Formats: sequence, structure tokens, C-alpha cells
Amino acid sequence: MGGNHTPKAVGIAWALLGLNTLGSAGAKTIIPLPRSLIQMATMGALVTAFALALVLNPRLRIRPSAFVLLLTLLLVPSLISSADLESGFGALFRCARLAVFIGTLWLLSRWWDGSLTFVRYHIRMYFAVLVLVTAGLVISPGAAMPELYGGRLVGALWPLTPPQIGQYAAVITGLTVLLLLGRRIDRVSAVVVIVPSLVLLAMTHTRTATAGLLIGLTLAIGSLVLTSAAARRFFAWAVLVTTVAAVGFASALRTWFLRGQSQENFTSLTGRAKVWDALLAAPRTTTEKLFGVGLGDKSFDGLPIDNSWLAVYNEQGLIGVVLVAAFIIVLGGVALLRPPSLPRACAIFLISYVGISSYTEAGLGDASPYLLHLALAASLLAAPAAATPLTTPAVPRRRIPRWARDREVT
Repeated sequence: MGGNHTPKAVGIAWALLGLNTLGSAGAKTIIPLPRSLIQMATMGALVTAFALALVLNPRLRIRPSAFVLLLTLLLVPSLISSADLESGFGALFRCARLAVFIGTLWLLSRWWDGSLTFVRYHIRMYFAVLVLVTAGLVISPGAAMPELYGGRLVGALWPLTPPQIGQYAAVITGLTVLLLLGRRIDRVSAVVVIVPSLVLLAMTHTRTATAGLLIGLTLAIGSLVLTSAAARRFFAWAVLVTTVAAVGFASALRTWFLRGQSQENFTSLTGRAKVWDALLAAPRTTTEKLFGVGLGDKSFDGLPIDNSWLAVYNEQGLIGVVLVAAFIIVLGGVALLRPPSLPRACAIFLISYVGISSYTEAGLGDASPYLLHLALAASLLAAPAAATPLTTPAVPRRRIPRWARDREVT
């Protein structure tokens, strides 16, 4: 069950989970793709991932995981709130999707051993998505940077929004930087991943992803400073470069950060705060407060909620909020208790990134890339599989013939 013995098909199952979480709503593509066709592809990917994981793990061997257990418990308020069909039959469909997603994680947990195997799967998976985004940009720059999104980069071949692309670029950049510091990847391969990803991140103008990358890397590298000379050198250079950039390019950075918005629009988080206030002010029954209104499309009155905590409160109630907070706290606590190591640093980066993104992005209560990031963190924090059994079976003593014992005595 160690990282070296993980079947290659496990990586395929992980990539299929990633495909399922890409979503079906976003920018207009060069070749119009019916939403029903995209949904069939994403759901087909999830079912295939579950079937493949089941074939790879027919005896249903799993690793204990507090994260996946708490995620499984999240199904309870989801089902209770969705059963009355207030959110329509789509709510029950989303519950089934979440259940299959969690079931696949349980099956794949057999290979969670604290190694970096799943980190490499994660990077390859999202780098492939960014290659698809780049292809769309080359084929049709106008469709890839439409005026509808303020000239920000979107998916022209697959309907991806700027925040999605920014998230994928930021996550694989952070993980690749950490692998480079840990000398688990050569410099050429690291540059091939990091440089294009940073360019795409800048083209999306995604502030949350940028902040998550910087803060997450700071915390992750900080956890290695005492044990890694490479981390100390990188940290020192990063502080120097950041200081110079802040002083020399302050005006350009401020322009990029504001994205042409007014100060009022910026302080209201691009109008998000108005949706949040309306959601919190809406009357709710006791049942709706505890269990929510059922899994939906993470919107309120037709407007996106764009906050994981409020989206969970709306759809899975206060019980859902408690469970989501619990699995993030558990992951963070385990990461702090682990001795310094590269897998721990990668886990700290992922947990920090998801925590920061949860303020302006929804997804912690349903199958999403954010839950996949946290599942990766859980795999990195899992205890390594024992190479030998805990108890050594007793070796039967060889019976020595009497004549031999007599000879030894003489």
C-alpha cells in the first residue's frame, strides 16, 4: 500500500474525480456544448471513477480517515433537507452525486500513506486542464478573454470561469514550488509547470487565488524553515522580491488588484456582501436553520452566494456548518501535530488555500475541487502503512534428537 506500489489506475480514478468537479456552467465556448452533454460527461466520469476504484479495491479495504468520516456525516443534513424537495429533485440528485464522490474517496483511501503520490496526480490533472485553457486562448483569444468577463481569461474549449482557472493555476504552482524545494522534481519540469501557471493566473485577475497562493506558500514554507536550508533561502529571496515589487510596482499592482472597480464595489466584494446580507436576513424555520433547504446550485434569489460557509448554512444548515468546520479543524490540527516534512508542508498549503478561498468561493458542502484539495491533504497526513506486522509470529523451536543433545553435552 505504499506510494511505490500504488496502481497507475488509481491516478486515473483521481483524474476522473477532478473531471467531475469541473462543473458545467461557465463562459461560452468556441464550439457550443449543450449543458446536458457536459453534465453527462462529468457524471459519467464520477461513476467511472467509483467503478474503477471498486475494481482496484474489491475487498473494500479502507484507511481510517476523520476527514472522510465527517464528510460522510455531512450527507445526513443534506438528505434530511433535500427529502422534502423544496429545492426540487435536483437536490436529491446532488445528494447521490455527493454520496458517490465520498464513496470513491473511501475506496481510494486504501492508498493514502502520507507519500507524495497523489500530489503528482493532482498536479498532472490540473496541468492538463490548464493546457486545455491555453489551447482555447491560442485558437480564439477573443472567446478566451471576452468582454462579458471584463477581459479576464475563461475556458474557450470547456466552460470554465476565471476563478476556476485561477484556482487550478494557484494550487499546482504552490505544490510544484514545494516539490522543488524538497528536491522531488527537477528545475526544468518545475519551470514548465510554474511559469505558464503564473501567467494564466495573472490573466484571470483572480484575487482570491493569488492571495491563497501567497499566504498558503508562506505558511507551508515557514513550516520547513527550521529543517530545510532550501526553504530558508527561498523564504529570504521571496521576502526580498516581494518588498521590491511592493515598492517599485505599487501602482501597477493596485490597478491589477482593483480590476477597474470602484472603491465601493471593491469594499462590497463585487456585490457579494449584499447577497450575504439578504441571505442572513431571510426568515427561516427551525428545521431550515438546523438542516438547510437542500443541496442546490449555491445561489440565493438567483444570485451566486460565493461563500462556502453561507452556502453550507443555506443548504445544510447549522449542522452542516459545524461538520465542515470540524473536518477543517481536524485536518489543521493533525498538520500542526505532525513533525516537519514535505508532505506536511503540502498539506498545510492546501488547507490554508481552501480556508482562504472559502470566504469568497462556495464548494465545501458539495462535491467540488475544494473537497478534492482537502482529500489530498488528508492523504498527505495519513500515517505511513506499516512495512512489517505489529507482532512477530513465534518461530517454533526445532526439536533436537536425544542422541544429538548427548553428543553436544560430551
